[in-house]
Amino acid sequence: MHNIKKLKIWTDSIDLCVDVYKALENMPNEEKYGLSSQIKRSVVSISSNIAEGAGREREKEFYYFLNVAYGSSYELQTQLILCERLDFVSQEINTVLLHKLDEIQKMIYVFKENINKK
Repeated sequence: MHNIKKLKIWTDSIDLCVDVYKALENMPNEEKYGLSSQIKRSVVSISSNIAEGAGREREKEFYYFLNVAYGSSYELQTQLILCERLDFVSQEINTVLLHKLDEIQKMIYVFKENINKK
């Protein structure tokens, strides 16, 4: 088991979640239960799955939850790009979010590879 508060991968994913929620504050009301809701589920899924995996006793289980978080990160990437194309989020804000997401994706990948080597 890992202390999630000491995992940079987890703290960075929490920070991204907060940033995404703030970026969505001005989404159109008709998207409240559509794209906005889906984006929020995706971004929350990343940190939640990292936390769930970190709480497991076996590294193999942690690896599984990192895979789920990794998948959610690509889902979020697609949704953020769609938001920008629909002019729901500015390119400037989206560039920052996508950069942070890219860093988290790299960390998840490296973390998974390190578990695989054990």
